[in-house]
Amino acid sequence: MFVADRMTKHPVSVKSNATIGEVSKLMQKNNFHRMLIIDDGKLVGYLSDRDIVRVTPSPATSLSKFEIRSLLDKLSVKDVMKTKVVTVNEDATIEEAALIMYNNKVGGLPVISEVGAVVGIITATDILKTFVNVMGLPHGGKMRITLSVNNEIGTVAAITKIFADNGVNLDSIITCSQDGKHYELVVRFDDRQKGFDEVKRQLEIHGYKVIHVAKIG
Repeated sequence: MFVADRMTKHPVSVKSNATIGEVSKLMQKNNFHRMLIIDDGKLVGYLSDRDIVRVTPSPATSLSKFEIRSLLDKLSVKDVMKTKVVTVNEDATIEEAALIMYNNKVGGLPVISEVGAVVGIITATDILKTFVNVMGLPHGGKMRITLSVNNEIGTVAAITKIFADNGVNLDSIITCSQDGKHYELVVRFDDRQKGFDEVKRQLEIHGYKVIHVAKIG
């Protein structure tokens, strides 16, 4: 799954000479947490709702709402925006985008085309939606079992064979490393399929410890 498939295309942007007051109203109206700053087709910065809060007078101020609004309308975006913008290419995978966000501690990334043009924006919410969809959670009716297994060649093949031999079709398998030697292996499948009781028995006979069973949705 790629960034281009999950990003918001044609994101709203403003120029660097816009005022903080204008951008604040625009972000509140559209429930945005960040705004891209683009001059002459070039990405020059971005502004977050935290940046706006940072330059907005405290609620404890003696200034009136009109005076606060007047101050924000005199302050330009270019005076507040961050110019070091972390981006991601549109042909990058969702995993790459998630890792970039994680490493840089940001909640969203402008998406850049091969020629350097801004073609979208992808946020942590988009990543979460992708995770939920990949796991098939919106449709419900899924069984999720977690096994504790050793990190050995052939383990996944042996486990999937047990399911197949008992007529249970799998939706997905995810491995989560614990210490390099042991893994939690999460298996998901449709709960309407029969044969799970025998699968669980066979798994334990073969030495695979079932540590959690849950129905999702």
